[in-house]
Amino acid sequence: MKAIVTVIGNDKPGIIAAVSAMLAEASINIEDISQTILQGSFTMIMMVNTEGSAMTMSDLSDACRTLGERIGVTIRAQQQDIFRAMHEI
Repeated sequence: MKAIVTVIGNDKPGIIAAVSAMLAEASINIEDISQTILQGSFTMIMMVNTEGSAMTMSDLSDACRTLGERIGVTIRAQQQDIFRAMHEI
């Protein structure tokens, strides 16, 4: 299954490394990534593929939330279909 992972928060060293490491440890492949910093605010959107992982979507969502709390940013994971439906007009 494909999912969209979003990361938003104040910029600081190690955000990409922490998120990437968590996904790699769960055998989740990052297929596309976009990140930028706007006036000190860090934003990142990743398309990931969970087919090689034992994690459920609920597990991934919980892991993202927990990691975000630990590193001081907001991290959310949503199924790609749900993400698209929410952001289409």
